[in-house]
Amino acid sequence: MNAFADDARVLAGGSEGAAALRSLTGVVFDALEAGAARRGGPLPSGGPAAVAERVRAVLGESRGGRAAGVLPEEGTGAVEALSSLVGLAAEGAADPADPLCAAHLHCPPLAVAAAADLSASVLNPSMDSWDQAPAASELEASVCRALAGLLYGGGRGGVDGGPDALVTTGGTESNQLGVLLAREASGPGVRVVCGVNAHHSVPRAAWLLGLPEPVRVAAPRGVLEPAGLRAALESLGTRAPGAPVLVVATAGTTDTGAIDPLDELADVVREFDVRSRSGGGGGVRLHVDAAYGGMLLFSSGLRARLSGLERADSVTLDLHKLGWQPVAAGLFVVPDGRALRPLDHRADYLNADDDTAAGLPDLLGRSLRTTRRPDVLKVAVTLRALGRAGVGALVERTCGVASRLAALVDADPRLELFGPPVLSTVLFRPVGADAESVAAVRRRLLAEGRAVLGRAAVSREDGAEEGAGGCGELWLKATLLNPHAGEGDLRALLGLVIEALPSAAREAAWPEPAAPARPLPASRSGTPPPPHVPAAPVPRPASSAPAGTANVITSVTASSAARSPRS
Repeated sequence: MNAFADDARVLAGGSEGAAALRSLTGVVFDALEAGAARRGGPLPSGGPAAVAERVRAVLGESRGGRAAGVLPEEGTGAVEALSSLVGLAAEGAADPADPLCAAHLHCPPLAVAAAADLSASVLNPSMDSWDQAPAASELEASVCRALAGLLYGGGRGGVDGGPDALVTTGGTESNQLGVLLAREASGPGVRVVCGVNAHHSVPRAAWLLGLPEPVRVAAPRGVLEPAGLRAALESLGTRAPGAPVLVVATAGTTDTGAIDPLDELADVVREFDVRSRSGGGGGVRLHVDAAYGGMLLFSSGLRARLSGLERADSVTLDLHKLGWQPVAAGLFVVPDGRALRPLDHRADYLNADDDTAAGLPDLLGRSLRTTRRPDVLKVAVTLRALGRAGVGALVERTCGVASRLAALVDADPRLELFGPPVLSTVLFRPVGADAESVAAVRRRLLAEGRAVLGRAAVSREDGAEEGAGGCGELWLKATLLNPHAGEGDLRALLGLVIEALPSAAREAAWPEPAAPARPLPASRSGTPPPPHVPAAPVPRPASSAPAGTANVITSVTASSAARSPRS
């Protein structure tokens, strides 16, 4: 290690930065590997109290938090700080690269994207003015034009017309932009109409912008249907004649992955838009939240599921879900860049009129944020490394993993499947399990650190999801985002659920984990499976990944084919 590598005052750039980083990244990788080995699974065991105790122990804090473990009077040096705290974070992490970590739209990042993200931290451009981000800002413009063109088709792109996009922190910010620009285009009286299946960020955006509570439309079978939208628009036209309207549809709901019938909804929107404007009203616009499902655009075989998306006035995309990017990586996409002009703003030190007239690009209107990280760099590197076909293959493979899990559930008489997956989300539960038992199974697996599953309150009858206040039946939710998960992983996950049911059914509160926790089912270790495992596992072959995608998921977990007993 270089003599100055332990000096925490060394800059990441400049003449000394590269040498220091080479040494320090080695410390980081060692700490990541050691922390993951101590964790031994997809999640730390013991639940919130145990994790908090481990953090306090490493920081040297008392239970009351009086000691300044994270802010000592004298520093410990770069090596110790990295080794202890990165190791702590890894030991206490939920590892999305572990196939048994499948609760949320929280993807395992590609190694190539994570490496690019490190370079973004080292270079540290801020995207609010050209003189802080000369190349990064041009790269961002190129990526935005390319992805907007993938959605809306060709054209020059940019603010002078043609498809364009803004880089955001994700779906929430993009949906806020969709509502904001609808208000700016149509006036402060705009009314938002969405299905009960819409993401919670939609009503929050209306609240944040001082708009009325959105009109929530029933979503039978989990999707916003044209007849329901038509009835809602008719009713709204009677109660608020002439009011401008923003309809928000969803391509990939959080709970089930359902995709609204976009083409048919676009027909209804255009019909009411013409009717409104011909009567002197404010018109009707369409925004589609495709944060989850939008990456189907990369797949020639699956893209048809998004038919009608190109008819939207604006679209939310998110590459830190089915795009395998480190957080954050979102996009807000429009068919005509001139729609973004309401975001223009003047701050003399960033985009003075004379500088703009002299040819310096004006970047301040590219976001509501000022200081802004170059999140586009990791996206650009990934797109160049894999190409459209490579990204599309990963999307198809991941959706295939979900289909295989659904088939395994459907074939097991002890388990109940909610329905076939649309994207990569599978809802299931033990047959006959009530809501308390389903919730307890999930908490038991979390407490033991053996699997991370989500939960969804959804009714088969009316498609009620989170937007309806969680009033449906409770299901376990597997959100599968690891394209390399094998059948043995899926069988192991189902085996853990079945194994946890008897003890979980007796627990109402947060369970105490077994001490020591039992090892994972033998179906992942290659030994004969216990009776509760649905069938013998199929080992994951080394060559199972499509060409050009093998070993691109960054993971510091132990092999998914063999686990040590948890302690």
